[in-house]
Amino acid sequence: MEHNKIQTDTLLNGNLLLQNKSFFMYGIDAVLLSAFTLGITGKNKRNLSVKDTLIDLGTGNGIIPLLIQSRKKQICRKITGLEIQRGLSLLAQQSVELNNISNIEIINGDIKTINEMFPKHSFNIVTANPPYMKNNNSKKNNIEEKAIARHEILCCLEDIIKAADYLLTPTGKFFMIHRAERFSEILSVLFKYALEPKIIQFIHPYEGKEATMVLFEAGKQTGSQTKILSPVFVYDKILRKNDNNRIYSSQILDIYNFFKQ
Repeated sequence: MEHNKIQTDTLLNGNLLLQNKSFFMYGIDAVLLSAFTLGITGKNKRNLSVKDTLIDLGTGNGIIPLLIQSRKKQICRKITGLEIQRGLSLLAQQSVELNNISNIEIINGDIKTINEMFPKHSFNIVTANPPYMKNNNSKKNNIEEKAIARHEILCCLEDIIKAADYLLTPTGKFFMIHRAERFSEILSVLFKYALEPKIIQFIHPYEGKEATMVLFEAGKQTGSQTKILSPVFVYDKILRKNDNNRIYSSQILDIYNFFKQ
């Protein structure tokens, strides 16, 4: 790993995150998934407790565990980040050590062999911000680490959902962000593994534009009803002057302000 390409960023909640500029850098989707998991994007904040165990599949540089875990108090009994790329998993582990956080563990491993790493029903919360693009997409990044993060090269949508099904307790919850264009496919795979969508929320660049992302909360024993939350608009349409001068919406600013508390 080239140390001159590593930078230290301060997250919204004060935690420090090491990032390698040659690897995939985290974006707003990680912030949105963390906020959704905590219930911030809806009307009711979800209080995770010290009894909860959470695993983030494909954790990358550990952004989601480090965003969810507050510096002020222990949010979960244990948070695990699973990452197949060794370089990224080492970087995530270094970030955890840099912040002196005792309840986050980073594991270098393959989602497809999840049953060899964890007992069944080990976690009551599973999160995932998986690769969005199918492996047959020709527009791949020349840098292998970035291509793996964006394309289904080492794992696909079904691998993620199958792993979530294996890991979740019977009353556990699965939280995922993905491309809106794959909505029907996501529903089909969720139903295949008896994971019922409980809450769905679409993410739009700004009001009047089609949704580009979608957030899911799914579980085993959720009942038949599905709640569709009001959409999230990332940018303010009125204050938007052009694509290079976009201003975050009040919804996004509220999310950022929550993490700063």
